[in-house]
Amino acid sequence: MMPERIQQDAHGAILCDAAVSSQVDDDWFAPDYWRERGALRMQAGGRGGVAIIASPLGECVLRHYRRGGLVRALLGDRYLWLGARRSRPFREFRLLAEIARLGLPGPCAVAARYRRQGLLYRADLITHRIAGARTLAECLAGGDLGSELAVEVGAVVGRFHRAGIWHADLNAHNVLVSAAGLHLIDFDRGRQRAPAPGWRRANLQRLRRSLLKLGAAAAGEQAFEREIWQPLLHGYERALTA
Repeated sequence: MMPERIQQDAHGAILCDAAVSSQVDDDWFAPDYWRERGALRMQAGGRGGVAIIASPLGECVLRHYRRGGLVRALLGDRYLWLGARRSRPFREFRLLAEIARLGLPGPCAVAARYRRQGLLYRADLITHRIAGARTLAECLAGGDLGSELAVEVGAVVGRFHRAGIWHADLNAHNVLVSAAGLHLIDFDRGRQRAPAPGWRRANLQRLRRSLLKLGAAAAGEQAFEREIWQPLLHGYERALTA
């Protein structure tokens, strides 16, 4: 695991890569701090958009944790406090560190933060930005998802599954495609699990539903199976058993 350091105060804590801990403070998690310096731009995607910051460490993604579904109306962006170790940003930071140690293509973690309010907390995560990347959803919308890319998508998912890495929300928006290769992003609630066909199959079906929802079967179900899904499964099985 990467060397880490925790900066703690009365309101919460920041967990950092120890190599950059002297540079990162609470200001790094405030969009207005970067906006005032002309170092913030917003991109569509996720809940509330994605904040790209031009930091001294290079371009990074600043993500504020936001709830979805019916619970959002009750708690908004707050989560139940169960201890620092079990907080969502600290768990994702440490999972990303393990992903990096395994040599898998995920985001590189910079820092994670929680701020407590009694029994609740709010949270943020900073990762290095993957340059020049498009989501798989954007590739599909642009007509660029064919058999060759589908094989690559299956292969990258297979590599993660072989290492026991479970993605809680494996969908076409969380697969990035760039000249450097494919990456999986957004590992909130993800974890490393014992190998089992059940969760692997469910993960793949979640990705399949996402592709279908985004129109991957516009040319017909048979064409989708032949040109996208079966090549994806071929790449997946080959990587899983490599």
